[in-house]
Amino acid sequence: MNHQQKTELLVSDLASRGVGKMTIAPPAFALAWKLGIPIPPPHFLSFGTLALMMGGFFGVFWGILMWLVFWKRETLPAGGAFVASLIAGILYGLVMASYYRWKARKLGLPSWRDYGQ
Repeated sequence: MNHQQKTELLVSDLASRGVGKMTIAPPAFALAWKLGIPIPPPHFLSFGTLALMMGGFFGVFWGILMWLVFWKRETLPAGGAFVASLIAGILYGLVMASYYRWKARKLGLPSWRDYGQ
């Protein structure tokens, strides 16, 4: 079974168990899959990998948005904006990694290699 078939099976399996589509395949993962990048779904990644990936993406995009909308007008120094974005990314990454690891255990999911066999 190739990566696309496994992700399609996962989406249908978890949706039938009541898991929301955005939880199964967050936008960054869905985009990666459409681009042909075979990363495992978030439920199958380690805590550290999830924290880094999700926190990194969130910190960067949240920081850019906050800079464009608020901080630029408030003349917040770039260092302050960087620290705030870093803290937001770390907190978001830890919360999301905790959630996905908890959900994977609750659903009794095997490793990605063994899924669908």
